[in-house]
Amino acid sequence: MRNALAHAGNGQRQMILALINTAFAQETPETARAQWDVVADQLRQKFPKLSTLLEEAKLDVLAFMDFPKAHRKQIASTNPLERLNAEIKRRTDVVGIFPNDAAIVRLVGAILLEQNDEWQLQRRYMQLEGLTTVSDNPLHRLSAVVNS
Repeated sequence: MRNALAHAGNGQRQMILALINTAFAQETPETARAQWDVVADQLRQKFPKLSTLLEEAKLDVLAFMDFPKAHRKQIASTNPLERLNAEIKRRTDVVGIFPNDAAIVRLVGAILLEQNDEWQLQRRYMQLEGLTTVSDNPLHRLSAVVNS
């Protein structure tokens, strides 16, 4: 979105943002892609570079629409990644100076392992059961849960 808005002046960004967001408001992937094409066509005359950017990015930007509607908001969000990066920064700032590169890798690796465990067991960001419609494997189990 930032790349797209960089092709417009400050006064036109709200209009372009509203146009692009019409594609995200669609219910199905097909209608979202069709609306994306309509937006790109509407902007072609006044913003040819933006229109080209939209055409090239369509499949990547709208890929989340192929997932179940219940998960689209989580997939489109970067909040978990930003939270993880903030935690890494917070923990590395406490140490201050590392003796070598291996020490940084060990600390960040430990943070990532800790976060992975938390996402798997305590706070799952998406319910595993809801992804069965897009999975090739109908049997879903958490690796940490043992069948009794």
